Amino acid sequence: MSRQIALLRGINVGGHNSFPKARQLELARSLGFEEVSVLLQTGNIVFADPGTPPAETARRIEERIATDLGLTVPVVVRTRDELAATVAGNPFPLAVPEPRTLHVTFLSEVPADPARLDALDQAAYAPDRFRLIGRELYLWCPQGIGRSKLAEAVGRARLGVTATARNWNTVTKLLALADA
Repeated sequence: MSRQIALLRGINVGGHNSFPKARQLELARSLGFEEVSVLLQTGNIVFADPGTPPAETARRIEERIATDLGLTVPVVVRTRDELAATVAGNPFPLAVPEPRTLHVTFLSEVPADPARLDALDQAAYAPDRFRLIGRELYLWCPQGIGRSKLAEAVGRARLGVTATARNWNTVTKLLALADA
């Protein structure tokens, strides 16, 4: 059995798309996933799977959420090895001691038009920086993401793919759960 991590976008945020942790566990188990763990309330499900392709897993979870809860919730899935590569490939190692300053946006696929990000003048947003590596967009905001103009600009870039972000603490905890 391989390990997969499902990242659900936009649940339990500001009172919208309510999907309690216990229900997330129940839904994953009902799909036949084993060794299921849920990290936080915000849609981070780690489980064992017999090798279903991640895109298929994402589709199945999205359909079940729509059927059972009547919610449209985009889902991005990574294998344990893909998540480990994301952690190992961090282009901002200086951010690791302050994990709240580093975020990873997980994309459903490589953007067809990454030039939308290339058009952003990173120097104008210093000290904040970003880097797109494959299907991961790393965003480092040393002074915090809440006031970051770069985070706002990157969010408006409209990459044309499903995207969901997690802070570095969550990313590394998800990898630890996948390795447990």
